Amino acid sequence: MKKIVLISCVSKKLARAAKARDIYVSPLFRLNLAYAESLKPAAIYVLSAKRGLLALEDQIEPYELTLNTMGIGQIRAWASSVLSQLAAVADLKRDHFVFLAGDKYRKFLVPHLTNFEVPMEGLTIGRQLHFLSQRT
Repeated sequence: MKKIVLISCVSKKLARAAKARDIYVSPLFRLNLAYAESLKPAAIYVLSAKRGLLALEDQIEPYELTLNTMGIGQIRAWASSVLSQLAAVADLKRDHFVFLAGDKYRKFLVPHLTNFEVPMEGLTIGRQLHFLSQRT
């Protein structure tokens, strides 16, 4: 069983192409990444509204898209695509997934996963920042 951390993308990005680990520049993403790395997982991926599942080293262009403005059908289609991508790199039934992502980014993924946790479930952004600051 591998531990895999999934971090949602954020709107604040660099204005140029960069690796996924570098393109997202909000304080929340930076702290999520630091916390994810402290967990010593087998892998960390970004849940990108535009590109689905991104490895931290994937080079991408900046984009403006969020699940928050998508309809339920679009989010379901996005989640189906992400599940296919995830199944190619992980065992959905055996591996343990840690979500550092809001409900819209995990809602249609978690029913297909056997082992998962959401350490900051229900916390406001401010409380998430506090949680992460205390642990990094």
